[in-house]
Amino acid sequence: MTSIATWNVNSVKARLPNVLAWLKSAQPDVALLQELKCIDDNFPRLEIEELGYNVAVHGQKSYNGVAILSKAPLEDVTAGLPGGDGDDHARYLEATIGGLRVATIYLPNGNPIGTEKFAYKLAWMDRLLRHAEDLLASEQPVVLGGDYNVIPQDEDVYDPRAFAGDALAQPESRQRFRTLLNLGFTDAFRALNRAPHLYTFWDYQGGGWQNDHGLRIDHFLLSPQAADLLESCDIDRGPRGEPKASDHTPVVCRLRDLPLSAAA
Repeated sequence: MTSIATWNVNSVKARLPNVLAWLKSAQPDVALLQELKCIDDNFPRLEIEELGYNVAVHGQKSYNGVAILSKAPLEDVTAGLPGGDGDDHARYLEATIGGLRVATIYLPNGNPIGTEKFAYKLAWMDRLLRHAEDLLASEQPVVLGGDYNVIPQDEDVYDPRAFAGDALAQPESRQRFRTLLNLGFTDAFRALNRAPHLYTFWDYQGGGWQNDHGLRIDHFLLSPQAADLLESCDIDRGPRGEPKASDHTPVVCRLRDLPLSAAA
């Protein structure tokens, strides 16, 4: 069994004790991190390598930033989503681990709607769609994990009316997310968990965590070859309840019979 986690850590330096503690206890084979908020040189590489991980980082000062941690070697590491035309946001990182192609994604928030931020979000999603088609054409197992900043359906938010004007729930955002699924990707969590109102993010404001006022915006999308290996996909709420927690919590996907150690 191979375990792959995705987690928006909301500043890896500020949350480092939490991140290290969770990696030690959960022991994922692969961890996809988002919103590092640091440049590559300031990423806590040594502390994480001491836990047995190989590390690839695509960082940015104070904003964005993504990383892939893997107990098996990382190959063919590619930073940045194709088609950016000068886009310098560190939001996408891709690598091969054994027989698996994985990507860590920090999709733009897009708020407020009606501004260039929302237009950038939609354009970024269009780029992701084009690249996702290329990945599918490779016919290899592909896992696209991360913070998509999309609430796929009303059942994925505590109060749909409160988010009617939010970029995360706009028809244009949801339509592009559905298009990814229609291309042939599987929402790993929803493939195995039908219960509504299970969340991965709780805002710091307004007692979001205490009142379970959450959103499901962190997702694993699997190519057909990866979906065939899917065993489980679960939300680990534990880290969100820790002191100085990220406002997101990890999601863990488990795939069977994929020899990631083959590349070792």
